[in-house]
Amino acid sequence: MKKKFDITGMSCAACSSRIQNTVSKADGVKKAEVNLLTATMQVEYDESKIAPGDIIEKVVKLGYGASVRGEGKKITEVPKESEADKLKKRFFVSLMFLLPLMYVSMGQMLGFYLPKFLLGVENAVSYAFLQFLICIPVIFINRKYYKNGFSALFSHSPNMDSLIAVGSGISLVYGIFEIFRMSYGLGISDFSIVSRYRHNLYFETAAMIPTLITLGKYLEARAKGKTSEAIEKIMNLSPKKAIILKDEKEVEIETSELKVGDIVIVKPGMSIPCDGEIISGETSIDESMLTGESIPCEKTVGDKVTAATVNKSGYIRILAAKVGENTTFAEIVRLIEEASAKKAPVSKLADRVSAVFVPIVMIIAVLTFIIWLLAGAAFEDALSFGVCVLVISCPCALGLATPVAVMAGTGKGAENGILIKSGEALETAHMINCVVFDKTGTITEGVPQVTDCMGDESVLLPIALALEEKSEHPIAGAVLRYCESRVEKRLESENFEAIFGIGVKADINGKTCFAVKKKFAEDNNIDISEFEGKYEKLSKQGKTVIFVIEEKTVIGIMAVSDTIKPSAHSSAERLNSMGIEVMMLTGDNELASLEIAKKAGIKNVIANVMPKDKEKVLTELKTKGKKVAMVGDGINDAPALAVSDVGIAIGGGTDAAIESSDIVILGNNLMAVPNALMLSRKVLKNIKENLFWAFFYNIIGIPIAAGVLYPAFGIKLSPMLGALFMSMSSVCVVSNALRLKRIKFDEDAEEIKMKKVKIDGMMCMHCVAHVKEAFQKEGIDADVALEEKCAYVPDNTDDGKIREIIENSGYTFLGTE
Repeated sequence: MKKKFDITGMSCAACSSRIQNTVSKADGVKKAEVNLLTATMQVEYDESKIAPGDIIEKVVKLGYGASVRGEGKKITEVPKESEADKLKKRFFVSLMFLLPLMYVSMGQMLGFYLPKFLLGVENAVSYAFLQFLICIPVIFINRKYYKNGFSALFSHSPNMDSLIAVGSGISLVYGIFEIFRMSYGLGISDFSIVSRYRHNLYFETAAMIPTLITLGKYLEARAKGKTSEAIEKIMNLSPKKAIILKDEKEVEIETSELKVGDIVIVKPGMSIPCDGEIISGETSIDESMLTGESIPCEKTVGDKVTAATVNKSGYIRILAAKVGENTTFAEIVRLIEEASAKKAPVSKLADRVSAVFVPIVMIIAVLTFIIWLLAGAAFEDALSFGVCVLVISCPCALGLATPVAVMAGTGKGAENGILIKSGEALETAHMINCVVFDKTGTITEGVPQVTDCMGDESVLLPIALALEEKSEHPIAGAVLRYCESRVEKRLESENFEAIFGIGVKADINGKTCFAVKKKFAEDNNIDISEFEGKYEKLSKQGKTVIFVIEEKTVIGIMAVSDTIKPSAHSSAERLNSMGIEVMMLTGDNELASLEIAKKAGIKNVIANVMPKDKEKVLTELKTKGKKVAMVGDGINDAPALAVSDVGIAIGGGTDAAIESSDIVILGNNLMAVPNALMLSRKVLKNIKENLFWAFFYNIIGIPIAAGVLYPAFGIKLSPMLGALFMSMSSVCVVSNALRLKRIKFDEDAEEIKMKKVKIDGMMCMHCVAHVKEAFQKEGIDADVALEEKCAYVPDNTDDGKIREIIENSGYTFLGTE
């Protein structure tokens, strides 16, 4: 069982490490991952041994809050933004008191005016006490640091708040001690004591530390909100209301109230609230949020639709099949949430360091104080060095280094139809040096189509249609799709028979007719000489050729082939340019496979592989030292996807393939494969930059704060500067991760430059299919839109060729734009 918990009260990586370690050790917990950035915990546990309440109790005992994230909870606002607003208010209120405090404490030194009752040794107590009074509101406004910090310290789990609380608290207590010492000096008229303490008050330090920390946390919260912008934008796409048909009336309800079997009405411009099937109407659907494709898809009765996609034109009714948490959209949101919650293995070092970081820093601060005292430094100087060590150290930068980059990266991927299911997959993907594509449904469209037809179509097509309409073979489906829009008068067939491995036969108009392979004609001494040359040419292209025979006469041939996806060649080319070996894996014969691979720009082909043997092939590649990514879409690809280093499922694929994969590509654009690997490389580079900065900052900053440069160079950091540097270190890490939002993905040329072809005469979806097939027959990938009466074709397609295709299909060409 997996559950997600919301955690409150965490302030740094030490907090998240402590919670994670404690929950992970609990009996019955298999795995626990705490994400500081999202303030969540993902727990995999055995229900028979431990309950969610027990897990929450363990977190609460550590001094933090925890609750199970509600089933079906939908994020409708950016929590980091509201947190940023609170921090902003705290900072400005703190600043209102800090500025007059700084004026009083440093005004005389800078030549500013101060009233007489604050000047001179005789007024030292008034001078100090006023600073103390102004300091109190700053401490109160930022009391959270002290409450959480001392609570964590006393429960033996110090965190970043503990460092702030101790550093600022010591400064405050020492300032109060100085007031008493000055009062004592005045009482015995020893003005040397008064003078000594009057110029070393620490109230401005006590107030400046929490104020600067709050400023840093405010900037950090704003930046964090931006890293999760893309993810939350996707989460908010689902409509809140839905219209259903009830007693023949339109009724508006909450989307959460939808039930399977409801008839949902979707008007133009509305988002679809559920997964289902169109039972009435025709429209075009904008599926860009799901696939990244900008051109709307034409849909009619019987077609499936997905929640959160947008109805662009027609009025449709949908039979709800999946609602609420069961929709494809909800599954996408779940994948995104899980991905951002899971840690990349590269973060393990940072986690280990974070767990012991704060205690070590506190020990270093105490040692610094003692060593400086022993070296003969004044008490105030030794204290300053110790406090500076406390406030300059930054466990937050270590804790944020990985999650902010993972969240920014997964968000950027999700925006572009790439769902990365875990931080581990993200890390492994950057090492991939071999990508293996399944052929059918991945490299190809997965739907056979008639590409060539020879013979008198007025005779050939009606007979072919009559022969194949009772067959269930995929090739028969291709013939039916080709013939149905071209045959006006159908013929009846009798005595239909499927001949295994050969084709079909039936009686049509009293004559025995066949749609068969060449072997049947040769075995039955049927003359095929008229089509022999064409047959050889088509066979070499890897196409399946059907001979249509009436009695003993061949009346024509039809070639069927699975067409290559437009983005296949560009994807293979881009992967090669990245230094990645590209291979195609298929169960088809070598001749057909080599032809497909040639068109796709793939040089390495492994053919004649049975589905059950695919995972063996991948295992062999891995034993040769290759880091292998498998790209597939079918149930038979699931074992291979699972055994590969990174499994990539194409979004149009089966649930089994998607479940077995590490990365899910929404839509069918194969350019998403190199884009996903490129994204992984960029994210891992960003994580390493963040970790380097976080370690470098602390390794350099802590010794400087301890005063190692002071004896030789006179360089000394004040606690105020230390607090400022600490705040900015976290901001730097988060800001660096934000650069991932600027990544530009490669796109297919044909998707970038398309032109609109205006067509007159299209009346229904059959017309759309007819025009689309006519373009595909000529090797042109076209998107045909019924509502707009147009087609979108690659920009480099000749207008004369377009005119010829449209007019030969029986429609009128009106020009391009």
